[in-house]
Amino acid sequence: MFKSKKYKDSVKLIEKSKLYDPAEAMGLVCQTSNAKFDETIEVHVRLGVDSRHADQQVRGAIVLPHGTGKTVRVLVFAKGDRADQARAAGAEFVGDADLVEKIQKENWFDYDVVIATPDMMGTIGRLGRVLGPKGLMPNPKAGTVTMDVAKAVQEAKAGKIEYRLDKTNIIHCPIGKASFGAEKLGENFDTLLGAIIKAKPAAAKGQYIKSCVLAATMGPGIKVNPSRIG
Repeated sequence: MFKSKKYKDSVKLIEKSKLYDPAEAMGLVCQTSNAKFDETIEVHVRLGVDSRHADQQVRGAIVLPHGTGKTVRVLVFAKGDRADQARAAGAEFVGDADLVEKIQKENWFDYDVVIATPDMMGTIGRLGRVLGPKGLMPNPKAGTVTMDVAKAVQEAKAGKIEYRLDKTNIIHCPIGKASFGAEKLGENFDTLLGAIIKAKPAAAKGQYIKSCVLAATMGPGIKVNPSRIG
């Protein structure tokens, strides 16, 4: 695999075997972000749970204090007053059966978050096969199935992210852009990790946070000391 000169230069800044304190890691991840665009900073957290068991699932949503730096396009499935509230809150797309048909017929995915009122779930249930794999299917645990669509739209726009365990027991989440700087990234990191720690399943045994790695879009991974988190 070809590695660019910038990537190789970034690698030189990192001690591979070292576990960094979160604050030091935030500074380093900004240093190693040297692409021509504003790179997204991501966190990858391996947990000491088994995602195959229902009682060891870790999933939720949190609004990052400084947002994600990304412009979020919101689609809302709602009718009547709720639809009007969603539009007033800034949702780009609002509808019901008409949008279901558009998604099915046109394979349309020009949105980042999907929100629905509970009464609409029967109508959009058949979209599970197409929205589910993309992580877009509304879910009560993520706060995207709600009667308070205005609040849900505002939170999505403000930088609400969903975290969930994948099949390899890892959570992957963005915590902002390199341009945020170490301090803001650190505050977003603390908020996300605090939520993940709070969501620890009662069935989880032993060390909960096994490992944590920070990385910019085009940068190398930086290991964060699990014992310094929380």
